[in-house]
Amino acid sequence: MTVLSSSRLPRIARPGVFLVALVLGFATFGAGCADRSPSTADAEGLEPLGIGKEVTVPITAAVATVVSPGDEPRSRLRPLYSVGATQEVTLRTDYRIQQQVNDQPVRDFSPAALTIPMTARADVDGVDLTVGTVTTPDPALNKAFTNADGSQAGLAMSDLGAITELRMAPSPETPNSARAALEQAFYQAVYQSVAFPDEPVGVGAVWTVHQQITGGVTLDQVTTATLVSRDGDRLTIDLQVNQTPTGNVWTLPNNAGALDIQNYVMQGAGTITVDLGLPLPVSGAIEVGGQQTYHDPRSVSTLVQTQSTRISWTE
Repeated sequence: MTVLSSSRLPRIARPGVFLVALVLGFATFGAGCADRSPSTADAEGLEPLGIGKEVTVPITAAVATVVSPGDEPRSRLRPLYSVGATQEVTLRTDYRIQQQVNDQPVRDFSPAALTIPMTARADVDGVDLTVGTVTTPDPALNKAFTNADGSQAGLAMSDLGAITELRMAPSPETPNSARAALEQAFYQAVYQSVAFPDEPVGVGAVWTVHQQITGGVTLDQVTTATLVSRDGDRLTIDLQVNQTPTGNVWTLPNNAGALDIQNYVMQGAGTITVDLGLPLPVSGAIEVGGQQTYHDPRSVSTLVQTQSTRISWTE
């Protein structure tokens, strides 16, 4: 497959490799992961990060700043779960991506949605996750997940609830396609989490969470959180997300060159409910999407992509 209709642009043999390079805000979490693919068709030919061993990946710092402290009474929001606390929760991820080169037909490279039941258990170092039976509308990927039960993951978290580290350890029998898809789902969820501010806040409080996402394009992500309501330790929080590139060039993976960023729009919104006594959100969803335009400076070729990611939690 020719990514762009120009002899100066890289030719990508497997569409999934290019797909993941495009997933700048959600499916990547570092330069070393920018060419991982979640697509079923070619994932068997890849080597996911977790193959054969547990992999620990640091997550860039999330800095929360209070915009408005909200109504009285106010208090500092902190995770309150004790060591050994458990929670049954289901994560659902649905990623959509379409792309068009010049006036060629629009092509859809959307991977299959995933439904991931898991058991979360708090320990002294963070949260350990045990994956249950993952399901997906993709028959081949669904079959691949039959051997993924019992896969492990983990999150290290700060005192303010920010995720600082992601651990992945798929079960040894998990096929590469399932490993890659599972990794992508967790990466997406990690970067749509929310950190609490250090200052006391009450209902109506607004704070921003700034986080940088690195990859072929480095993104500044700003999440604006509003504490809509509070019932004891249960909080309902509205989220607004905006991503902007820190530069104007997208460095392609595998030393394949670079494209100029002509336009980059990624934004979204959602509402989540968290219980300070539990490790993970108990309900809610957030969807982020937009359109990007890239231009090859050595030709007349232009790539337009449209993408969206929806993350949801249910008990």
